Formats: sequence, structure tokens, C-alpha cells
Amino acid sequence: MSIRPLYDRVVVRRNAEEETTAGGILLPGSAKEKPNQGEVVAVGEGKILDNGELRALAVKVGDTVVFGQYAGSNTIEMDGEELIIMGESEIFAIVE
Repeated sequence: MSIRPLYDRVVVRRNAEEETTAGGILLPGSAKEKPNQGEVVAVGEGKILDNGELRALAVKVGDTVVFGQYAGSNTIEMDGEELIIMGESEIFAIVE
């Protein structure tokens, strides 16, 4: 199954949660923080500007992006994976 977001929406697969701390301590499920990085798996066509033009998105499929802890309040499950749908404006940076 595939997904195609509309307009300036982006679908992101969140990176795996850390299982241990830097010191090697194993974290229980309740102590783990959700990572704020992920891989872009789908992008919309772009943002429609006030003058009617379509501005392409700055991110593309395959980019690793940084987003806020509570970004993308819309999550879906596809093929056993949890995906986040967020607006391009919720993405802070592209990791190069």
C-alpha cells in the first residue's frame, strides 16, 4: 500500500527509540523518549501561495529530518509501521 500526502504535508517514519543510555543503562518502555528525527517517505505536491502559484517543498523522499517532540499529531499505521503526517512547517532541519 502507498500513501500520497496532499499539498504541503509530509509523511515521516520516525527513527527507532533508544534502548540504552550513553552509559549503557537499559531503559524501560516508559522512560524512553520518542526520537525527533526520521526519514521522509512521501511528500505532497507543494504549498499553494496566495497568488495561486504552487511552491515545491524543500524536503524530498529519503531525507532525514529533525522535527519537534510533539510535531505531527496525525499518526497512521501502514504495513506494520507507524508513520507521522505533518506539515512542512513542522520540520526544523534536514540532516546532511
